[in-house]
Amino acid sequence: MIAYVVAAVFLALFGAGVLRDRRRFSNAVYLGLAVTFLCLGLLAGLADAPPGVAVTVMVVVLLVLALGPVVLAGLLCANGVTMIRKEGVRPANLLSLLAGLGMFGVMGLMVAAVVSHSKTLSIVVGTLLMIVGYVSFLFLCFIGYAFLYGRMRIRRDADYVVVLGSGLIGGRRVPPLLASRLERARQVYETLAGRREVDRTPVLIVSGGRGPDEELAESHAMADYLLERGFPADRIVREDRSRTTEENMLFSKALMEAERPGAECVIVTNNFHAFRAALMARKAGVNGQVVGSPTAAYFWPSATMREFAAIFLEYRSVNLGICVALVLAGCLAYVVA
Repeated sequence: MIAYVVAAVFLALFGAGVLRDRRRFSNAVYLGLAVTFLCLGLLAGLADAPPGVAVTVMVVVLLVLALGPVVLAGLLCANGVTMIRKEGVRPANLLSLLAGLGMFGVMGLMVAAVVSHSKTLSIVVGTLLMIVGYVSFLFLCFIGYAFLYGRMRIRRDADYVVVLGSGLIGGRRVPPLLASRLERARQVYETLAGRREVDRTPVLIVSGGRGPDEELAESHAMADYLLERGFPADRIVREDRSRTTEENMLFSKALMEAERPGAECVIVTNNFHAFRAALMARKAGVNGQVVGSPTAAYFWPSATMREFAAIFLEYRSVNLGICVALVLAGCLAYVVA
């Protein structure tokens, strides 16, 4: 019963947080804690369930706990190989492979600890599992809330649609990833334009400067892409100074504030990037919601882990502090044991 009460409290905090501002990572944590305590309450309630139901549920849970990590690690390694084959060998493309190998490494240490009966190794593995458990919990919170955030409807009319750049092919051509953002931005623009009066038609801002290996600014290539497909030229504004997502936000905000102070916007990026972009928009003071465009399935795992790592480090004082505390707890356990 207590678990259900705690779950209800965290669910209420989650609801209040979403109403106050959707763009908070605390919303993801509240949701994750609510689901966790709800599951604990359901498991505790198995004691009153019919014997057949209780046994079946426990067997399923044990199978998931035993086989789930092995299957997940194998899938991550397979995805890592696919990423290398299709995208090349770059640090960002190795994340899923490294995560899968890391999971196999931890499982190997667990087996070694059991077989060797080593106190030191057992405590090391226990400490490592606590850290992995903490990081995994945050990652699941991130995945769950990012999924929900990406499916929240645009609840307000917006004055602007802002498309974030992502690099060009050959220094001047729009790649499929960026084309997906532009097509999604066109859909959002058309939806908003259908709700507005003629003299308040939204404006589409393409945001992206010129990189060191690019022949022209990303925003110019993005605008050309839209113009070639019949988008009205007088509804496009080019922000061509930014080099990072933070600068996309700040420079686009300056353009919006200069024309329409207090303007609302919808920011368009890819779905794996939407929630972190929303956190960055909130930090930059941009009054807007972020929506995502589709991404190739093979690209999603590594990209999502990269986004989570960036958010984890954004709150590094708290997260690294907790990890250090877990290591100290392991050290204390070693001294006491």
